Amino acid sequence: MAHLISGDMIVDERGTVKFVNDFDFKNVKRFYQVENHARGYIRAWHGHKTEDKYVYVVSGSALVGVVDLKTEEIQKFILSAKKPRVLWVPANSANGFMSLEENTKVIFFSSHTLEESKKDDLRFPYDKWNIWNIDYY
Repeated sequence: MAHLISGDMIVDERGTVKFVNDFDFKNVKRFYQVENHARGYIRAWHGHKTEDKYVYVVSGSALVGVVDLKTEEIQKFILSAKKPRVLWVPANSANGFMSLEENTKVIFFSSHTLEESKKDDLRFPYDKWNIWNIDYY
């Protein structure tokens, strides 16, 4: 099952330092950043049988869904730049996200090279596991 790796932030008169000290980069081979300019935009579903992903929100916030491809168990997480943490998405999972704010930026760290990832790529329609309804208060 997917799980969160907690971080923190320090703010003083100079600015802000955000960190996730318990995140270990030893399995990371590449990373990429995805930006959604509008709130409510969905990018889903993308799965892998052998690739692990790690998700970190740089700015804004996102609803991130993770589906176990063996059991179809669904997990939902809210990630925000205001609360630094990394979400581990294990192999045999599909993931997707919806931006909850304008100009949301998400970094994905991958355990596979691009060539390895392309050989392990699974795509599903955004509404296959329809988790995207959110009540805004």
